[in-house]
Amino acid sequence: MDTISASIGEESITIEDVYEPYLLQIGFLQRTPRGRIATRLAYEHFGYAYGENE
Repeated sequence: MDTISASIGEESITIEDVYEPYLLQIGFLQRTPRGRIATRLAYEHFGYAYGENE
């Protein structure tokens, strides 16, 4: 989270409180026991094949 917040110039608490709930709600982000992951819908939205970067 700190890496993302530094790269976009936002506080990590802002990302967790504002952006994360929205991304979860629209289905672009999923919380798992291993952490947060981008969903198939997020990959498709940005034009990537799902699992392409794994």
